[in-house]
Amino acid sequence: MFRKLTFLTLVFVLSLALAIPASANPGKPNFGPSVYGDGQAWGTKGAAGLPPPTENNLQSFDKLFVITNSNAAGQLPVAEAAPGNPGYNGGRWYTHTVAWTAAGFNAHGTVPVLMSYADVMFHASLGHLTITPGSPAGGPPDFFECPLLPVK
Repeated sequence: MFRKLTFLTLVFVLSLALAIPASANPGKPNFGPSVYGDGQAWGTKGAAGLPPPTENNLQSFDKLFVITNSNAAGQLPVAEAAPGNPGYNGGRWYTHTVAWTAAGFNAHGTVPVLMSYADVMFHASLGHLTITPGSPAGGPPDFFECPLLPVK
């Protein structure tokens, strides 16, 4: 029950952070913490869905990891790269669903808050996470544009 409630809360927060600002007032910045990238929290600016990429432009998208079952307070989606990182593509995202495994919960109890691509990849390499391309039910579009902004 706790995991389901945590997932529903995450979906609600993500919807507020990414979907509602875009539909209510496209382009209106949200300077509150919405996404972790490169170890810090970032705000967002109105999301717009994008068509799936082709082989020729897939590299122009960064991965956005939506963690569906974290029991850590304050977990936000995690960006592969953020402003200032040479690999940042300006806010073009390919959503991936992330779930902590039983091994991850057994190793940590309360799992750590993931704040960077390195955190995600480290725990995935230990078998603590499963990563599946595509968005979870009720999450952001699989492919979308949403620049990251400094939190104020």
